[in-house]
Amino acid sequence: MGFLLEIFSAFFKIGAFTFGGGHAMVPLIQKEVVDEKGWIEAEDFIDILALAQTAPGPVAANTSVFVGYKLVGVPGAVWALLGTVLPSFMVILAIAMYFTRIADSLVIQAAFSGIRPAVVALVASAAINIGKTAVRDLKGITICVLAFLAVAIIGVHPIPVIIGSGILGYVLFKDEEASRLNNRTE
Repeated sequence: MGFLLEIFSAFFKIGAFTFGGGHAMVPLIQKEVVDEKGWIEAEDFIDILALAQTAPGPVAANTSVFVGYKLVGVPGAVWALLGTVLPSFMVILAIAMYFTRIADSLVIQAAFSGIRPAVVALVASAAINIGKTAVRDLKGITICVLAFLAVAIIGVHPIPVIIGSGILGYVLFKDEEASRLNNRTE
């Protein structure tokens, strides 16, 4: 039970201090579970994040579920998810109770004007940190650039981009990954 409470506490802290949604939580989750706690290897975190983005639901909640599950199975997934969503639930409940009183508050509006650019920086930071681990060679750079162009410039929905990137990754990386997996089992 002690480790489950530690998982809950780590994700509660992340959930309590993240503004801007799931993608803004990614750098905090990575820092906590990879850098600080050492619970997950960087490469495994990238795989978890990729899986979390393909599953339905918020990426932060999905990531917490997959991390918790990798650590302790179903109980870990449940406690990590509760830790992630409970702070937001409590804040939303409080805001709902007092929304009409604070919606037009100069203090609230000014604070959010400062928080919005910080969220952009957090998401960009996560992209750079993840990119350092996930994009290791020219093939990875090519997939990254093509995916970016498809989503940001052409406006392709992310689902076909993820599926296409998976197919392209299989074609380009199957031999390397087979070799890596063979080395891991020896």
